[in-house]
Amino acid sequence: MMSFTTGFSGLDVAHVVMILIGLCFIYLAIAKEWEPYELLPIGAGMILANLPLTGITLQPGPGVGPGMAGVLGIILKYGLYQWTILPQFVFFCIGAMTDFGPLIANPRSFILGAAAQIGIYLAFIGAFFLGFSIPEACSIGIIGGADGPTTIYTTGLLAPEIMGITATAAYSYMAMVAVIQPPIIKLLTTKKERQIQMKPMLRRVSQLEKILFPIITMIIVVLLIPQSAPLVGMLMLGNLFRESGVVKRLSETAQNDFMNIITILLMLGIGASMPAEAVLKVKTMLVLLLGLVAFGFGTVGGVLLGKVYSKLSKEPFNPMVGAAGVSAVPMAARIVQHLGQKENRQNFLLMHAMGPNVAGVIGSAIAGGYFLSLFAR
Repeated sequence: MMSFTTGFSGLDVAHVVMILIGLCFIYLAIAKEWEPYELLPIGAGMILANLPLTGITLQPGPGVGPGMAGVLGIILKYGLYQWTILPQFVFFCIGAMTDFGPLIANPRSFILGAAAQIGIYLAFIGAFFLGFSIPEACSIGIIGGADGPTTIYTTGLLAPEIMGITATAAYSYMAMVAVIQPPIIKLLTTKKERQIQMKPMLRRVSQLEKILFPIITMIIVVLLIPQSAPLVGMLMLGNLFRESGVVKRLSETAQNDFMNIITILLMLGIGASMPAEAVLKVKTMLVLLLGLVAFGFGTVGGVLLGKVYSKLSKEPFNPMVGAAGVSAVPMAARIVQHLGQKENRQNFLLMHAMGPNVAGVIGSAIAGGYFLSLFAR
């Protein structure tokens, strides 16, 4: 005789806590509009993963045929863990959506973007000394770039057991850029520095330069760090589609429909990778703390180099621009613009900040590729 069992029989305190956290994510997405495209599906996936006896996160494998595997389990295995294809496709779409013009027009933005990656390496060192393995320390450090796809890709290949918490930390801190960055920027700069009015961009970037940039960058970076090809290569390929002008339909698809589909799958997968038994540990809390430290120091590194630029530059340079070097695009650049306008209504820093902002995307992808070249299993 068949028996019927409800999910309530398998529900415990740990699962309830994770369901409540998922509901909190959904609240922030709807009520506060904090990165709703990310936080809402993450919260929903988190809830589904912590409802007992559903089998929705069961992954295909020995003894588990395709018909028995859950839809979230299929996303987890092929999208995040085994094939890691979703973050690579995200980079392709980001490339199609990105205008590298401000970076090309102002090449010193590359250095600002690199300076903002210091948080990655500081968090890596800190995680290692706190007892994490080297692959885990690499995955935790990447959170400092505030780049969700790079964090997912790197963690999936180095330390998939902490995928859920590193990915959630990266996207959560991206969502909280407006909360985390302003206090750090204000602490490191004076009111006078924040009021510095920069000149508008003078040089117009030609279309030829925009076409050559992704090709040259792809070749040079991948030759230097071959393991960065899945991220940098896809980023630049998407950008080439955008700038070539001959595949507008493909470029528009990547920027809209394809990006939306990949975002749904990726964010649901991140939420599903956070069952209570894998998350509610002291180790998890350390990952969250180290990720926050990494992101904070990334902002510090960019601002401090911006202050150096401000002292040495012949033209007025607002050091806040360096804070945009973290790869939270375009949120970090908008924060710099907002703070600049608040201090000086004549200040227009957005285009200046977009240079280091998009440079940060490249920088974090290179850092991820570097870690993979050294420590991938």
